[in-house]
Formats: sequence, structure tokens, C-alpha cells
Amino acid sequence: MKLFLKEHIPLICYTFAQLLIILFIYWFDGYPHVLTALYSVFLGVFLLMGYLIYRYYSHRSFYKRLSTPMETLNESIKDSDLTPLSMALETLLQTQYQYYQNQLKKWERKQQEQMTFMNQWVHQMKTPLSVIELITQDAEDSQFDSINEETERIKKGLEMVLYVARLETFEQDFHVERLQLLGMLDSVIHENKRLFIRSYVYPEVKVDPSLIVETDKKWFRFILNQVLSNAIKYSSSKKGKVIVSAYSKGRAIILDVRDYGVGIPTADLPRVFNPFYTGENGRKFKESTGMGLYLVKEVCEKLNHKIELESEVGKGTKVRIVFPYASR
Repeated sequence: MKLFLKEHIPLICYTFAQLLIILFIYWFDGYPHVLTALYSVFLGVFLLMGYLIYRYYSHRSFYKRLSTPMETLNESIKDSDLTPLSMALETLLQTQYQYYQNQLKKWERKQQEQMTFMNQWVHQMKTPLSVIELITQDAEDSQFDSINEETERIKKGLEMVLYVARLETFEQDFHVERLQLLGMLDSVIHENKRLFIRSYVYPEVKVDPSLIVETDKKWFRFILNQVLSNAIKYSSSKKGKVIVSAYSKGRAIILDVRDYGVGIPTADLPRVFNPFYTGENGRKFKESTGMGLYLVKEVCEKLNHKIELESEVGKGTKVRIVFPYASR
């Protein structure tokens, strides 16, 4: 109703102005029959009201449609009145909706092609890296240690690219199962043993073998790799240790990864989970991409896990992963 009145305010004002002009013409002309003049004004107002009432009821659903917020995009193309204005708007919206759908499908197809290419490229790059690892793993020359280190760095970078691409289709690429927490941790720590050794950091695991969590094995391995890599990287300058502990609290199981490295400045803490944010430590450690913790948080949310982070400059960082309804 409000929209209808707003649209017709100019018409109402114009009509009343026209009727006033007619009254002034009668008055200046010295017309003696005042009641006739007022009757003509009343008749004009009556015709205007009749037109507005007819207009409102014939376009009522049209104005209601424009005034009511849409819950879904499909509601914009539902049938309305058979008036010329409503039908013209209906045709316009259907054309725009069809154009939008075509553009969306085109964009989705291009994105799928890009993701397919990315997956194939990453897998192709892993093959020469594996060959390099086979050639250098038994070599005694110290130069090969540097090659192994750079190869491992490239491998982890490729894995991150692959997981970023897979994150878009996460719902099609995960399988929740019951996993022994200690076994997963031992496997990931063993996978990163070279990084621990090179950085002069050693792991200390305090996890009960009976603790069982429900998660996706592949994605949880990715989370552990990212969290442990960060803990090692920011502890390497202090030659310290990384403590991994877990305990149950009610129905939840809580996993803590604690390092005693450089820590994160208080000003950076609210943004550590933002994509591409590296903060002050990113300027000190040039390898920071700002994507690790962002991806960890995204994966945790999709797996219905919670992630928390506490840190203090000079004292280290604690990353906590909470499994709200874990089995034991």
C-alpha cells in the first residue's frame, strides 16, 4: 500500500492542483453558482478516488510482490497479475534470470576446468619430485641435503595448492571415520621428521592411546601437518620443543599443539585466520603465505571441529582443536 501511494502522489497532487485552478477560474469569472463549482470539484475527486481504487486492486499482487523481500531467487520470476506492466516486468525478470543462470553455469564450468587442470598439474609435478627424492635420499654429499630440503618444501607447497582446490568440493571429498588420535599424530610427526631434525626441534607427545576421534583421515592429516609445520617454523630459532597433548572433557576431546617459539603479537591475533594475512611474523619469516591457518579453520568448520589459538610474544603459541562429540 505504501509503495502504491508513493507512486501516485504526483498524480494526486496534479489532480488537486487542477481542481483548484478550476475553482479560481470560476471565482475570477464571477460565477454565481458556488454549489455547482464545488460539485464539479467533488466529481473530480470522486473520479480520482475511483481510479486509484481500481488501480490498486488490479495491481495489488504486483505491488505486494515488489514490497515483500524475496527468500529465494526463484521468487522473482513467479507469476503475477495479467496487467501490461506486470507482464512486461515478468518478461524482463525471466530474461535476466535466464541470462544469470547461463553466466553462472559458464563460470562454474570454467572453475571446474581450472580445478581439474590444477589437480592434474600438481600430480604431474609430484612425479619429478619423487624421482629427485629417490636419487638424493642415499647420497652422502651435504649438497644433496639442501636439494632434499627444497624438494620437500616444493612438495608441501603443491599439497597446499591441491587442498585449496579440493576445498571447493569438500562435501564430495570427505569420509568421516573413527581414528586413533595417537596413531594419526605418530604418522604425521614421522612424516615431518626431517623438518624437526633440520630445525633442531623435537616433538613431545602426551596422548592416551585410548582416545578415539571421529573425523576425515585425509583432511585431519592436512590440519595436523599445517599446525605442526607452523609450530616447528616459529620454534626453529630457539631450538625448542613442540608438545602435543590431548585430553577428554565431557563428551569432547581436546588436542593441544604447544610450541615455545617467537609467539604472535597481540595486535595480530584477531586476524591470524584471515586469508593471506601474515602479520609481523610474516615479515620476519619470508616463507609465510598467510594461508595455512585460514585453510585449517575452514576445514575444521566443515568437519564440525573447533579451533582456538592462544599466543604470547617470546613465550610461544598454543593451537587447540576441539572434537565436540568425539568417541572414546
